[in-house]
Amino acid sequence: MDIVDAAETAGRTGLSILEARGSALDAVTEAIAVLEDDERTNAGTGSRLRIDGRAQMDASLMTDDLEAGAVAVIEEVRNPIRVARGVMETPHVLIVGADAIAFARRMGFPPYNPITPAARARLMESLAAIRKGDVPSYAKKWQALRGLVGTVGAVAHDSRGRFCAGSSTGGTAFMMPGRVGDSPIIGAGIYCGPSGAVSVTGAGEEILRRVLSKFVYDRLARGGSVQAACTAGLKLYPKSVPIGIIAVAKDGVGEACNRKMAWWTNRNARR
Repeated sequence: MDIVDAAETAGRTGLSILEARGSALDAVTEAIAVLEDDERTNAGTGSRLRIDGRAQMDASLMTDDLEAGAVAVIEEVRNPIRVARGVMETPHVLIVGADAIAFARRMGFPPYNPITPAARARLMESLAAIRKGDVPSYAKKWQALRGLVGTVGAVAHDSRGRFCAGSSTGGTAFMMPGRVGDSPIIGAGIYCGPSGAVSVTGAGEEILRRVLSKFVYDRLARGGSVQAACTAGLKLYPKSVPIGIIAVAKDGVGEACNRKMAWWTNRNARR
């Protein structure tokens, strides 16, 4: 699915905030909210469904002062990234499940059904694939695993020198209820510190096992270039495991992926 236009729309939304001297945190939050509202992405509205037909979503934010907020397996909200932003205002980092929904309601987020007809159709395709037994090498514990594309992320560096990273997802094609992937886990799906910001996508369990975002960030912290850090992260995985990485540091932006990935900066758009 070609969603370069969605990446550009989200990127320009974030850029307009930065150009008005807004914060990296605001820019990342609003850029991801735009992507969550695009039914073509696997985040917010249109998220992939669990095998029981529910949409359980994950999202996270982190800033360079190591403040972070995240939600996991949250349901019935429009923009999980906004709820994650609310978590940043509490003493906690991660709130999950029914309690995350209750937290969203206390924060004033109304009930919302993110399930679309296309998401239901993808679920039927997934269940059919399970029965068929088409198994890639990185997913032997499932009878099938496809369609990882769609998790969204953003990174930003603002005029005050602050960094922010964020991510939002509906998960992957074949998920048990309650499954948590990499996106809401600090150090796995995102990481941010004084040296830069990193957001990744791909096979969540594999990203978790290698703490991919922190791996990339540590190379930035040691003074490596942002592109070299992204490339090193990608090299941790065989080509059979889908991975995408974006990062921003003081020396600019970098990306690395082994599948088609729509991404945008104020200089270009790529897929």
